[in-house]
Amino acid sequence: MTTISPFGSPLYILAKPAGSKCNLACDYCYYLEKSKLYDGQHAQIMSDETLELFIKQYIEAQTTSSVLFTWHGGETLMRPISFYRRVIELQKKYAAGKAIDNCIQTNGTLLTPEWCQFFKKEGWLVGVSIDGPQEVHDRYRRSRSGRPSFVQVMKGIKLLNQFGVEWNALAVVNDMNVKDPLAFYDFFRSIDCHYIQFTPIVERLETHADGRKLAAVAEAGEGGMMPMSVTPEEWGNFLCKIFDEWVRHDVGNFFIQIFDSTLANWMGVQPGICTLAKQCGHAGAIEWNGDVFSCDHFVFPQYHLGNIHQNTLLELMYSDRQMSFGKAKHDSLPRQCKECPFLFACHGECPKNRFAKTADGEPGLNYLCKGYRRFFAHVAPYMDWMKQELQHKRPPAAIVELLQKEPNHFD
Repeated sequence: MTTISPFGSPLYILAKPAGSKCNLACDYCYYLEKSKLYDGQHAQIMSDETLELFIKQYIEAQTTSSVLFTWHGGETLMRPISFYRRVIELQKKYAAGKAIDNCIQTNGTLLTPEWCQFFKKEGWLVGVSIDGPQEVHDRYRRSRSGRPSFVQVMKGIKLLNQFGVEWNALAVVNDMNVKDPLAFYDFFRSIDCHYIQFTPIVERLETHADGRKLAAVAEAGEGGMMPMSVTPEEWGNFLCKIFDEWVRHDVGNFFIQIFDSTLANWMGVQPGICTLAKQCGHAGAIEWNGDVFSCDHFVFPQYHLGNIHQNTLLELMYSDRQMSFGKAKHDSLPRQCKECPFLFACHGECPKNRFAKTADGEPGLNYLCKGYRRFFAHVAPYMDWMKQELQHKRPPAAIVELLQKEPNHFD
């Protein structure tokens, strides 16, 4: 099974071939409103000229023997298959002996046999956005006319399975599905989805002159939290409940990104997720017109680095400004974080969520801190044990057998 590891290359870009265009209008989506950054520019789709320039510069910027392209949205399948066939053609043109891999994120509703044949033939990994069982998925993931999307998504997943396409689940954790974590996890096991990524909704509201409603981290967020956001306590409970089920039954069979990344940090190796890494800044985003931003979650005017038609990706992503952005993840941590016993596991999580204050009133604390502290404290003995197994070159999945024989081993 292919997995996405952005840290395998020194420079990683999420490409937005259709900008923020999408056939759905999910209530919590952080990206739909990015179209307002380009008001008056109605097409907002990547031209062939920009596509070729991006592919050429991206491959040339890599120092490793393999290159990972990630196609993101908006909804990526708003572009026709011919666009992605052109992607393959250009990648071959500029590969220069490097191995090329592709992954693509989609809401799954536009998948057809033709799309699945293409993904299978070209060996693409597909990330499907699905938020759990129908009643919770359809609560927020609807079309612009208000129609639910779950049935269409499941049809898409069935097609992926039918054609043997490798796929992962990208699940947004919101104020609804966070309340029943085991039902949420059971759903993914029931559809035989073995690779799952959880993303909690943490968004604040702030009115902007151009009509955007979401706050950047440095803004006051005067509109309060987006109603779909999870609370720190809910997030901690969610992770602990699912971990307890996973560690007793599913280690080595079902792969949950945040658990795998936590174990990586316990081992002192680079995690597979940027939020739990010590530094960030290596992973940017490129919009349809060649604009490059510091990060997919920092597509705000103040984090615009430039455009590949004026400067190369290498120049933009290794600029002093971007280097400072990446270093600030660690350097800007408040004292409470620097003195925390779980700093090695958390590293302050994503900077976009650092709008809370510490117990001493110092700004810069992660909003989800309380939840993460509960999670890390809860999993510590299990992580210690799995770390020892790995250090002795034994599979950490042996913990499942241990807990079956000794259910209270870590109590």
